[in-house]
Amino acid sequence: MPAVIQTSGLTRTFQTKNRTVEAVRGIDLTVRGGEILGFLGPNGAGKTTTLRMLTTLLPPTSGSATVAGHDLARDPRGVRARIGYVAQSGGVDPTVTVREELTTQARLYRLPRPEAAARAEELAGELGLAELLDRKCAALSGGQRRRLDIAMGLTHRPGVLFLDEPTTGLDPGSRAALWELIRHLRDSRGMTVFLTTHYLDEADALADRLVVVDQGRIVAEGTPAELKSTYGGSPGASLQDAFLAVTGRSPAPRAETPAAV
Repeated sequence: MPAVIQTSGLTRTFQTKNRTVEAVRGIDLTVRGGEILGFLGPNGAGKTTTLRMLTTLLPPTSGSATVAGHDLARDPRGVRARIGYVAQSGGVDPTVTVREELTTQARLYRLPRPEAAARAEELAGELGLAELLDRKCAALSGGQRRRLDIAMGLTHRPGVLFLDEPTTGLDPGSRAALWELIRHLRDSRGMTVFLTTHYLDEADALADRLVVVDQGRIVAEGTPAELKSTYGGSPGASLQDAFLAVTGRSPAPRAETPAAV
């Protein structure tokens, strides 16, 4: 499959009161169409900063990238038109119903009112929210709210979906249900999913391919099986073992990074 996301030397620095912090230090990345890419690393590794650059929310300090065939710097509007983005904190208004939230999102994408209403029904049916359309968002469970977040990110039928730690705070049953939904999006639509996570079991179970980052750099990449075989050290090793081996090899001292990284 052709590359849907391609970066070269992508960097981002932040200026603090006393120093310049290198949050992302030269990311070279290729994501193929129709794959679930797990972007894995500890807190402060640069995962969210990289994701924010790729979704046009944060300009790179240097380097280049194309997303869905559009240059990140020269055509950010073209990038935004072709991607969906679900932030870790979500964006649901608790005071309105699920139907109102989905319809409003569709209207923001300039769908006429009848089409917006139909799109809300379609998304609710596909993501298991049909019975909840007239329920206030405040009354949704954590797993239901995350499904609604994803539905909102799919309103304009993007080809690439960015998910920033989507299962944080969910119970095991809700996490498993969300994993199935993400697989369904890839299998039924051929959607490319860029998933940041620090849950090793999630990365192992869900991602087709993993990119491990630490201190702003890529330190390993491959399929879960390849990483376990290369770094796990023994048959049947867990991704936890491989991850500890990979991060343990990073030579540079950890930099002090802003909390948002």
